[in-house]
Amino acid sequence: MGILEKIEEIESEMARTQRNKATSGHLGLLKARLAKLKRELITPKGGGGGAGEGFDVAKTGDARVGFVGFPSVGKSTLLSNLAGVYSEVASYEFTTLTTVPGVIRYKGAKIQLLDLPGIIEGAKDGKGRGRQVIAVARTCSLIFIVLDCLKPLVHKKLIEHEVEGFGIRLNKKPPNIAFKRKDKGGINLNQTVTQNTLDLDTVKLILSEYKIHNADITLREDASTDDLIDVIEGNRVYVPCIYLLNKIDQISIEELDIIYRIPHCVPISAHHKWNFDDLLEKMWEYLDLVRIYTKPKGQLPDYEAPVVLKASQTSVEDFCVNLHKSIVKDFKYALVWGSSVKHNPQIAGKDHILEDEDVIQIVKK
Repeated sequence: MGILEKIEEIESEMARTQRNKATSGHLGLLKARLAKLKRELITPKGGGGGAGEGFDVAKTGDARVGFVGFPSVGKSTLLSNLAGVYSEVASYEFTTLTTVPGVIRYKGAKIQLLDLPGIIEGAKDGKGRGRQVIAVARTCSLIFIVLDCLKPLVHKKLIEHEVEGFGIRLNKKPPNIAFKRKDKGGINLNQTVTQNTLDLDTVKLILSEYKIHNADITLREDASTDDLIDVIEGNRVYVPCIYLLNKIDQISIEELDIIYRIPHCVPISAHHKWNFDDLLEKMWEYLDLVRIYTKPKGQLPDYEAPVVLKASQTSVEDFCVNLHKSIVKDFKYALVWGSSVKHNPQIAGKDHILEDEDVIQIVKK
């Protein structure tokens, strides 16, 4: 019995099982089995196969944005018009067969855009080239899910299902669960918040499926069985995502008003280049990047080429490491101008947190 048949069997059993308190443990166990089988699908036991021709694109720039969608929703047209890169465009399905990279400069940051081949249903089960497509999507800082606005919700659900099956969580934060294995002492469960679905028996059942019998678990939020499985698996990627509803030139104004209410969504027309400025602004907001300008001694700041950092790593030390590791060793202090300091300039140490568009000058020993 192959992995796909096993997955199908478990999914049909889950669909048959009624959801209530008595069956929650059993459902948790089935979900854990399912997660294990899906992991085997992504990484087969016989060692990692090749990435597939045209899929291993070198990461360049400050961030990477992947375009995911079904065939012929306008991904290639969008890339051509945004980045000026020619990705083969035609009105029949499956025109793009490998990953096509392009680069745009926005607010001083270099952002790599990847046009990924069209996803087909069953991609997570290895159909089509879906497995490689979603594997590239795992490395992106942001995902654009491109949808045809004439059939958006059907496609949205299918793509989300395919992407979730690969351990990519869209627009979610990692669960606030502390999980630590130990050598002895059994399962120790602590809760700081009242739990609706997880109790000690359910947790033990799920852990026994992973052959874990000694562990400390602290639940700091009302977690579901899926959250616990994500933490145990430990290979989940949390990626922000924007839904691009393309081809808005084919719908009415009233329909457009309804579309604008969908969260994480930007309506565009790739062919007519409509609403691109809104799209780029939203992309910048979701990438969550910070620009830091450098100032050589006795010269004006260089506003052309900022050093771009992630918003979670903006200390002076992170800035130095981004330039070169050796700078940290010779670091004496930094002079900072901008919104993160009270006086301009102000002397700052390695731990000082920089803000967007600060100017910095490093003084070495």
